[in-house]
Amino acid sequence: MYNLYIPEGYHSLLTQRQTQLAIKKVKDFFERDLAIQLNLTRVSAPLFVGADSGLNDTLNGVERPVRFDIKGIDTGDVEIVQSLAKWKRLALGQYGFEAGEGLYTDMNAIRRDEDTDNIHSVFVDQWDWEKHINKADRTEETLKIAVRAIYRALRHTEKYISDDYDFVEKHFLPDAITFITTQELEDMYPDLTPKEREKAIAKEKKAVFIMKIGGVLNSGKPHDGRAPDYDDWELNGDIIVYYPVLDIALELSSMGIRVDEETLMKQLEIRGCTERKELPFHKALLNGELPYSIGGGIGQSRMCMFFLRKAHIGEVQASVWPEEMIRECKAKGIELL
Repeated sequence: MYNLYIPEGYHSLLTQRQTQLAIKKVKDFFERDLAIQLNLTRVSAPLFVGADSGLNDTLNGVERPVRFDIKGIDTGDVEIVQSLAKWKRLALGQYGFEAGEGLYTDMNAIRRDEDTDNIHSVFVDQWDWEKHINKADRTEETLKIAVRAIYRALRHTEKYISDDYDFVEKHFLPDAITFITTQELEDMYPDLTPKEREKAIAKEKKAVFIMKIGGVLNSGKPHDGRAPDYDDWELNGDIIVYYPVLDIALELSSMGIRVDEETLMKQLEIRGCTERKELPFHKALLNGELPYSIGGGIGQSRMCMFFLRKAHIGEVQASVWPEEMIRECKAKGIELL
């Protein structure tokens, strides 16, 4: 199953080879600036984790991870990560990061149940980052400080790339990002779906951070799904920008302050999965053995799409696509890698 939108008259402004050079420029610059803005150190990360470790991201709870056994290892199956949301928090403690310090890594994941379209692929590549904070700093202000730091790196990257490529507007991103909660958004646009609300506010503000994702709104429905065991649903959100090439709200980052002992149990109860508290990761958290933290993921391919004004994520990453999509894109001048 897939959805595809091809803008009228679209053509890539760079050849495939030029695109590869531009991708490296975007990634190298942003990665360096992100590390400076958030005081992060790069570390290595796993491609797979133990299936019974509790470390894999369960996303919305219905997506199937890729699972397999390993010859000569009898400790159980392993799973390709869907993200590193929980692993990073464990790594903070293992590496000995102090409060105010953090890590980032290149995260490559497989999400086999993803519905592919212009911005979704079964292959996911992100900068995953995590920062140690004190429990007293588990506040909305701490979250906003981190969001503004990431947004500065985005604007610095925009300026850097626009100096080399004249089709990138120098000041498309506004000076400041707008903060709004999911409930405020529902109150503003009660007759729209969550995705329609995101597009409406993104088109108006150009760059927004939508806060408090996961819990139920006054309508009786959540804005979007979030796993119950990493983000605190009252202290999280998504960085979303308006993307004119596709006329959509484009999510570049999902992030949040992580659950503490009380919030973990509360959210597990809401989702009806309290049995997870017996998993190794969850036990360590409930026993106070893990640092309090804030963290998130920033989409590498989506960022390259945005800055290089591409119509399809397959123009900036190599993945697998339905044959019909490949033929349709090629007929319209879109070369998928």
